[in-house]
Amino acid sequence: MHSSAKSSVLVIYTGGTIGMIKDQETGVLQPFNFDNVYEHMPSLRLFDFSIENYCFDPVIDSSNMQPKYWEEIAGVILEKYESYDGFVVLHGSDTMAYTASALSFMLENLNKPVILTGSQLPLGMVRTDGRENFVTALEIASAMLDQTPVVPEVAIYFENQLMRGNRTIKFNAENFEAFRSPNYPPLATVGIHIKYNHAAIKKPNFRKLRLNANLCKDIAILKLFPGITEKAVRAILGINGLRGIVLETYGTGNAPTEPWLIDALSCAIKEGIIIINVTQCQGGSVDMEKYQTGLALSKIGVLSGKDITTEAAIAKLMYVLGNYKHLSDIRTMMVTPIAGEMSKED
Repeated sequence: MHSSAKSSVLVIYTGGTIGMIKDQETGVLQPFNFDNVYEHMPSLRLFDFSIENYCFDPVIDSSNMQPKYWEEIAGVILEKYESYDGFVVLHGSDTMAYTASALSFMLENLNKPVILTGSQLPLGMVRTDGRENFVTALEIASAMLDQTPVVPEVAIYFENQLMRGNRTIKFNAENFEAFRSPNYPPLATVGIHIKYNHAAIKKPNFRKLRLNANLCKDIAILKLFPGITEKAVRAILGINGLRGIVLETYGTGNAPTEPWLIDALSCAIKEGIIIINVTQCQGGSVDMEKYQTGLALSKIGVLSGKDITTEAAIAKLMYVLGNYKHLSDIRTMMVTPIAGEMSKED
């Protein structure tokens, strides 16, 4: 396993903590100029592949990330796809799991690595985790085996683990181990060596890359909690133009059996609103046949999100609603694995 001497990686800097460095005169943190990446990180010259960059102008704080920026990232990858062997997307950690999930649906037939990474501390700080995250993400993005990319999918690399992008959640706001993949094994673990879990990595299909840029934003999250009122539920379900809901339920997909709640959800479904059931738990799967409280949801047409994350469910709902017209097709696609975002039926 090696990186080809002629290979190249494109770094797409969107913004975020990793791209901040201290100004030598003022001491103030400011966006890093990746045109000078070899000057600031001379060790990168040891790689046997070239590194080029594309920087957002202006850079985007991850809290301001929007679908229009997902489209820009995906558009750059599509435009530069034939010129590079892999891509590293530097991104703020707060919404990284949403972006990774969205890109996994938007970049249909992806056969090259798109590795998202970032840091908890800026590159300009002595104890930054950004240096190792960046360097390893570059190495993974360039890795080839028998002239085929080792990781031909969208993934997140953070603190010694490579994870499928649409399986990740941001787990911790302070520790360097900021992300976890609760329902899917790591694609690689990193120590002295990078140990790839080839059985978990998607296999390339060698079809032409296609960009699915139509995303429907007319969706919402409805998170259940003890004491939630009928007024609150009906207000969310009554949003003008609403087309889809990610319903965050308890445990294995359970909800109160209050008649008003079942009636409100049932009426929304009859009006054509897609409701997908996602567990509030960080790990585990929805099984609406297990308890009576979940079965009531299944009977009225709530869809099972199985072991999908909320982040991936949001991105998938936007993608499916934006690219499919018929209600039956939309419902089928929402419960069918598209990009490895959920487990297949046993």
